[in-house]
Amino acid sequence: MPVEFVGGLFPRNQLAPRQAYRTPIDLQYLRDLARAHEHAGFDRVLIASGGGDPATLAAYAAAHTERLGFMIAHRPGVTPPVLAARAFATLDQTTGGRIRLHTITGHAPEPEYSETLVDKAERYARADEYLQIVRRTWTEDKPFDFEGKYFSVRNAFSPVKPLQQPHIPVSLGGSSDAAYHVAVRHTDLYALWAEPLADTAERINKLRAIAAAEGKAAPRVSLSVRLIIGPTEEIAWERARAITAELERNSRNVPGGDRGQSGGGQRQLALAAKGEVFDKALFLGTSAAIGGGTDSTSLVGTPETIIESLLAYHDIGVTTFLSRGYDPLHDAIDYGRYIIGAVREEVRRREQTARAA
Repeated sequence: MPVEFVGGLFPRNQLAPRQAYRTPIDLQYLRDLARAHEHAGFDRVLIASGGGDPATLAAYAAAHTERLGFMIAHRPGVTPPVLAARAFATLDQTTGGRIRLHTITGHAPEPEYSETLVDKAERYARADEYLQIVRRTWTEDKPFDFEGKYFSVRNAFSPVKPLQQPHIPVSLGGSSDAAYHVAVRHTDLYALWAEPLADTAERINKLRAIAAAEGKAAPRVSLSVRLIIGPTEEIAWERARAITAELERNSRNVPGGDRGQSGGGQRQLALAAKGEVFDKALFLGTSAAIGGGTDSTSLVGTPETIIESLLAYHDIGVTTFLSRGYDPLHDAIDYGRYIIGAVREEVRRREQTARAA
């Protein structure tokens, strides 16, 4: 299976202090960053919800690109499911079939996004119902009813269907058992944050076991990891240390309070307490610098080291790499120059060898 590369599309530089998210959206930067990812050979970009409405940003970026796909973060339950399904079907049509719906349940209530449901297990149960309704709205030719614990709809229907068939692809991230079950039932891609190879393999095996128990095909697996490249190992690690120091400075005294950690964030901090570097190049310092959480673990080294590390993850079942840099515009260019083509070519070579054997 061809390897997929996903970048990150944000309207501001990620190394800026978090308070910078309150500044106006930089449309020129957004346009240039989208084009840089397209020219670098990325398949799509993730648009998270921290920098504005992801669907609106995707529509803008799509108007300034030709092939780049968009992985749009979406919180199930905040928007009525039939309305959301129709909006995403419309966006899929207007972008020429270039979107993916990325489901975000969150590890805590987020009132800033109108999310008030406290219990995480309930948020996943609600997401289960939500995705059922969304997918039926995309695929059914006649109005339908749905009666659940969280949603009750009558005569649900959308005359606008997605351009992608049978429906828009759906992905989901999470670390709880509930997340695995929702992913198996409703998605084609399950998103993990980068952990050591052994831990990642354990999580992939768990996903496959749950899929087998439910009689479903296991979703493909995405791994989110930052890439910090240097022409030598020494220069790459000097850059990683400088980034870590800047992340620490920018994360101090951030308003908003501590709402605890997700399961993935807790594992990041537990791993960081054991050491900074795992396997050949996995660096936990960038994660510890911001207090854990988000896709903040990194691979550090020369292009050859990073390519070898990505291929090691591919060997245990990762098919998609979600990699955004700490200097997003220039890093996207470097990823295209040094990493993406080389990884794809080696995966292609290995698959040809396997077929010949």
